[in-house]
Amino acid sequence: MNSELDLALERVIRAPRSAVWAAWIDPRQFEQWWIPAPMACRVDLWEPSMGGAFVTSVSEDGENFVPHMDACFLLVEHLERIVFTNALDSHWHPADPTPDRITAEITLVDHPEGTLYRAVVRHADPAARTHHEELGFFEGWGAATAQLAGKAEEAGAAHGAE
Repeated sequence: MNSELDLALERVIRAPRSAVWAAWIDPRQFEQWWIPAPMACRVDLWEPSMGGAFVTSVSEDGENFVPHMDACFLLVEHLERIVFTNALDSHWHPADPTPDRITAEITLVDHPEGTLYRAVVRHADPAARTHHEELGFFEGWGAATAQLAGKAEEAGAAHGAE
């Protein structure tokens, strides 16, 4: 990690990696946690494999959705790592260069209490990193990660009860 260009968030999620992975890969689960509440997320195009599309929309009222993310998956390693970018759109066209262009790497590692979840978000330059941090990276990604943890922990507890 380059502290001048990257932002990172790490959390232990008290659920098995399979539950955290499912919350990331299953578009219906993903919609439930990706955007901090009370905003709503809709998955418009979802191909979680190398080169696949990652397109979402958001809504404040749950009815009127606007585009949010038009990105692509760069790498998807089962139960271990997901890398995506919005520097390329879902059709591999270069996106307009703006400070909100990122490449994010999500890693899942076994932990004695469940899963160590880590998100590293990479930026093109220090100004873009600072801009993302000032926009509320830690608050927004932190809230979404808390929602992911809740979803995965609920699913992990339900699976453990079977």
